[in-house]
Amino acid sequence: MNKKTLYLTHAAVIAALYVVLTFLANALGLASYAIQLRFSEALTILPFFTPAAIPGLFAGCLLSNIFIGAAFPDILFGSLATLAGAVFTWKLRAHKWLAPLPPIIANAIIIPPVLLFAYQLGPLWFNFLTVTIGEILSCGVLGMLLLFTLQKYAKVLFSPELRN
Repeated sequence: MNKKTLYLTHAAVIAALYVVLTFLANALGLASYAIQLRFSEALTILPFFTPAAIPGLFAGCLLSNIFIGAAFPDILFGSLATLAGAVFTWKLRAHKWLAPLPPIIANAIIIPPVLLFAYQLGPLWFNFLTVTIGEILSCGVLGMLLLFTLQKYAKVLFSPELRN
């Protein structure tokens, strides 16, 4: 398969998974507002395995936020936080234990003011606390469980030619 086609296919599958998992969390009342536990955020460790996860996560987050009816600032800045987290996860891929930190940090910094501005949720310190806890659970706990599980199958699931 052509390398570009493979890259786009991986990105599209990751975006689709992100949307489906966000819908699941949204159906359970966990995907929006101050307390967020998005199962899809566990996927933010995927740049550890493939750079195709970077556009996939960005597109998945953007589409998810649009489809669940998020406010425009949340759509824009939430997607950019996911993009920043994905880029830095890829850059830190040599250090497995650091994989969940970029999305945790990006969301913990960017999302609390968005919640305050877009939804009038506050106070700001409470938003920082709840978003950070949600990200630690989603990215740190679920994400690392996913990383260790996928690591066993990485050569089958993620094309080595995309890693460079």
